[in-house]
Amino acid sequence: MILVADSGSSSSDWMLNVPDSEPLFFKTKGLNPFFVSEKEIENVMKDVPEIIPYIDEIKEVYFFGAGSITPDRREIVSNALTSLFPRAFISVESDLLGAAYATCGDSEGLIATLGTGSDISFYDGEHLKASLHGIGYVLGDEGSGAWFGKRLITSFLYGMMPKDLEKKFADKYRITKELIIKNVYQKDKPNSYLASFAVFLDENRSHSFIDKLLTDGFDEFVRTNIMTYPKFWEYKCNFVGRIAYTFDLHLQEVCKLHGVKVGKILRSPIEEIFHYVIKRETSNNLV
Repeated sequence: MILVADSGSSSSDWMLNVPDSEPLFFKTKGLNPFFVSEKEIENVMKDVPEIIPYIDEIKEVYFFGAGSITPDRREIVSNALTSLFPRAFISVESDLLGAAYATCGDSEGLIATLGTGSDISFYDGEHLKASLHGIGYVLGDEGSGAWFGKRLITSFLYGMMPKDLEKKFADKYRITKELIIKNVYQKDKPNSYLASFAVFLDENRSHSFIDKLLTDGFDEFVRTNIMTYPKFWEYKCNFVGRIAYTFDLHLQEVCKLHGVKVGKILRSPIEEIFHYVIKRETSNNLV
């Protein structure tokens, strides 16, 4: 049996191929090794009732996750999964590679994630090229949920949000400067906290302030990330993530303005990744 995961900072999607049955799907909290420890990952997975009956039958685990970009971070996830699935082959790769499998398959193209965070790389049909991006919510993450959340909060705190929108924001969240600072600087997973405010964008997307904020955020992502690639206009750029999917019209409009060819836009790529991995491993076993 093969278990496949697509993990972001806020949530993780899992699929397991069950013989003579439909694939089993379940969700857990996000397992970004920059924000959760090996022990925390172990504890999360031990509390998943769906997989308990199959632990000894799972022979391969393919984990694609945000934050799994360096050997030491991948080792954190790998060690945690090995403790739960001691008989299984464990593979841990970045969420970008999973997104590439889901959108490009075996073809070349640009692949970008726009969810809690943001990142981009070029996929040659087999491997991801080294990227200068993906530097996190403090230094980068342009156009991501965390980026938009930060802009919303700062405009609210600085009194720069239009008064009608300010009232809606205050009534919805009932937050104070002290509470925001505590959540951003003292609590775990501040990027997910910031990204949680992206819901407000969706609820008020027709407001001119929100409309401009969305356009500005995607414009910064395109200029800072996509347009830095040589001959970016020759390749389709595929997008994965809740922000890209929810605000696809704004994203496509900005891309068109800059000559970016948009490929697929997926909210969650878990099904596409799962079927790609199953097909690949089945083919390898037949060779």
